[in-house]
Amino acid sequence: MAISIESNSLLANFLPDWPVWAMNLLIGMSVLTVIVLILVQFLSSGSDSAEKSNGSEAENQKKVREFKAFRNNYIMVYLVIMLADWMQGTHMYTLYLSYGVNISALFLTGFFSGAVFAPFLGSAVDKFGRKKSCIVYCVLEIIINTLEHSTDFRTLLFGRVLGGISTNLLFSAFESWMTSEHRKKGFPESWLSQTYAATSIGNGAMAILAGIVAQLLEDQLGHIGPFQGAIALTVLALVMVAVSWEENYGEDKSENNDATNSLYKQFITGWKTTISDSNILRIGLIQSFSEGAMYTFVFMWVPTLLSLDPPEGLPTGAVFSALMMAITMGGALFPPLQNMVSKFTRDGKEAETSAFIVYTLAAVSMAVPSLCFGSAGASCFETVLICFVLCEFCVGLFMPVAGTLRSKYIPDSLQGAILNIFRLPLNSIVVFGTYATDVLETHNIFMLVSVWFLCAALLQGTMIFSESSTKKKVA
Repeated sequence: MAISIESNSLLANFLPDWPVWAMNLLIGMSVLTVIVLILVQFLSSGSDSAEKSNGSEAENQKKVREFKAFRNNYIMVYLVIMLADWMQGTHMYTLYLSYGVNISALFLTGFFSGAVFAPFLGSAVDKFGRKKSCIVYCVLEIIINTLEHSTDFRTLLFGRVLGGISTNLLFSAFESWMTSEHRKKGFPESWLSQTYAATSIGNGAMAILAGIVAQLLEDQLGHIGPFQGAIALTVLALVMVAVSWEENYGEDKSENNDATNSLYKQFITGWKTTISDSNILRIGLIQSFSEGAMYTFVFMWVPTLLSLDPPEGLPTGAVFSALMMAITMGGALFPPLQNMVSKFTRDGKEAETSAFIVYTLAAVSMAVPSLCFGSAGASCFETVLICFVLCEFCVGLFMPVAGTLRSKYIPDSLQGAILNIFRLPLNSIVVFGTYATDVLETHNIFMLVSVWFLCAALLQGTMIFSESSTKKKVA
């Protein structure tokens, strides 16, 4: 009996002191994630060669091998970059808190910088090269994370200005490079969705890993530890991009007419194309509403769960990991969902229909907490927690479907310019959402988030019945 008690005590020393509900959530999500990944792998076996190019079987197999090598190369860089980004993102608040500086001013400066530079930065990405822009991103991140070592507010403020620029590059240069390179190598269009799904799965996995690694670094090196780790990872990514990536542009570099190839023309053409093409304009508005809703939810989930007084407290690390597993499952299930939807939709509209379903589900997941908080005396911690998991599951789904739609409608020659134009309304919505969390009651905020998701769904619904105007290059 003594041995049993001693064994239980020894086991307890290795287990985290978390509430039972949190352990059940984490274990349940872990099991579900493993089941989903195995199921998806079983369903997708052999699907890589489902769409074959004209040629012999040997040529088709060679094309598949080349695609896998290309995809894996891009995914490796993407995973390193996102791991570095998550490591600093999860600990930035606590670092600034330890410095005793104005945290809200720093965060709002970053969003404002992103909004100011977004309309112009994308044209430079297309004009001067996507690979060079990715390298510039890495250099900026190394500088930014070095500046985070300073406790001087003005230095940190300058870092946030640079952070707004680097964030725009992160979400435009890398995707633009991958999409154009995919087409330059002659891979089938349908294979793009596989890459976007893999990035969504990887993003969730890196978020989970980042929480663990960043905590270990913080324990050893203090609050600045995760940022030092991010510097090392960014240097690694920089080397990988410089060595293994080829350059591509938003225009034919063989054309030497300075007036034709001017940065000004790239800027003007990007704006004209966005405004004149209703599909591209709707894609931008959909991205703004959906990601604006997502970022507002990110600001809200911790204080919301704390306000519900969860039994035995709220282990945010455990809940965060569970939410990131939901993103991973969403990314993994995107290809099967799109394949299933394609059987019931008009030709070529499976991505649009899938996105409509996902945004509608996300709107419902945020409407339920709003109704719950609007009911006086209602106690619905479990319901709200499930809705939060469902929302992150939808995030995992709409990340690859949004990428697929961007690659379908946005011309290769203007990828960088237009993706950064999209970030102008997106950053505006994020700033408004951040402000709303301070002035609106909880149920009103969640209703606002639900309405934003619903707007994205309605706009997406109009694209199901509109004519596709896919363009790969603008002359």
